[in-house]
Amino acid sequence: MAAFYNPRMLYRLAIIATAFSLCCASLAHAAERDLSRSIQADYDDRLKTVFEDFHAHPELSLAEFRTAEKLAKALRNHGFTVTENVGGTGIVAILKNGEGPLVMMRADMDGLPIEEKSGLDYASEASQLDPVTGNTFPVMHACGHDVHITSLIGTAKQMRDRMQDWSGTLMLIGQPAEERVLGARAMMEDDLWARFGTPDYALAFHVSSALPAGVVNVIEGSPFAGADTVDIYVHGVGAHGASPHAGKDPIVLGSQIVMALQTLVSRELAPRQPGVVTVGAFHSGTKHNIISDRAHLQLTVRNTNAKTRDILLSGIARIAKNLGRAAGLPEDKLPEVVYSEESTPPTINDAVMARRLRTLWREALGEDRVTSFGAQGMGAEDFPFFTTEPQVTSVYFSVGGTDAAYLRAALNGSGPAVPSHHSPLFVIQPEPAVTTGIYATVLALLDLMARRD
Repeated sequence: MAAFYNPRMLYRLAIIATAFSLCCASLAHAAERDLSRSIQADYDDRLKTVFEDFHAHPELSLAEFRTAEKLAKALRNHGFTVTENVGGTGIVAILKNGEGPLVMMRADMDGLPIEEKSGLDYASEASQLDPVTGNTFPVMHACGHDVHITSLIGTAKQMRDRMQDWSGTLMLIGQPAEERVLGARAMMEDDLWARFGTPDYALAFHVSSALPAGVVNVIEGSPFAGADTVDIYVHGVGAHGASPHAGKDPIVLGSQIVMALQTLVSRELAPRQPGVVTVGAFHSGTKHNIISDRAHLQLTVRNTNAKTRDILLSGIARIAKNLGRAAGLPEDKLPEVVYSEESTPPTINDAVMARRLRTLWREALGEDRVTSFGAQGMGAEDFPFFTTEPQVTSVYFSVGGTDAAYLRAALNGSGPAVPSHHSPLFVIQPEPAVTTGIYATVLALLDLMARRD
């Protein structure tokens, strides 16, 4: 078509196109500034109080009764249709706004059995009966889930106030028992998608103490590992400590198993393929001079793909049983390997969606506030139960929560270390973490659910 235009006309068209582009960019930036101001006002007006209340009243996995009730009430107040007690204490909030994709945003709700020692004015003094163990523990939000649910409430308000800018169905989920990697599976087993629809897209974020407050991190690979909880019961033959020849010592055999397990990662995985086999507990015996007849090993096993998982889990069983044979145990006394239901697949971001959102966030937040920093550890999440079977296009991102100067001092050695997640000293800067979490989430939702008319 350009062959039909003369040079002067092409020049005029270029001027018009440039002006239109600048106009659109200006309008977009104005909308982003309006969103930022609205989120900040909401935080100052009520979300600060909401966060501090959640932080001061944490609840254990599978017992998030107060938290779920307050979250459900807040989401109803923003016009969502809320269903409670999904998969236990889970919350599903739906806001329909015409034709378009179904998009899910999830926030986890549970705290940890830790006594808080942060020194905050609103520090938790709560204790609670653990429904799993039957014991009473002090409870703390030592992983930042209070940031997540506070941000979910803020997201609900912003999306309700901007219904003219998007179309489709928004699903907000308050998930229980992430710390035990049980909640997402429980919600799925409660026919989550059959009851509410299978999402076209799914989102979640986690606040991070290892990132400067207000920074967004998104990667194209696996932000969280898969995890399996494994128990090995080593059987032996009890005897007097002075007569070891009369028994079969399960402590010696258990120790051999522990050491042999270290070869799984070092000798059976490719050098650049990540995996972890950690023996977190070893229990056996009652007295100095008694050879026990039983030992119990407790393991956590981490991976980033199904093939690695199979190598590690099958290797654990092979090593345990064959070392039992080498020790001379009969077949009916070989070590037992038990795989717990506390397991989860790896979290794997959709590469196309991750690139799309990274570009979006960099344009809105600036290059210096959006990173693609790969995980250094093998922490796990149960979010993949929402996104794996069936496959749902998804992105799980992180939001920084530690003061940048404090973090810089810790890294260069001029200041104290930053307390990690699950530490009794864990502290997050709530204002930049909550407001950035809302801002990034709303921008993503508005982009994924943009009106097409």
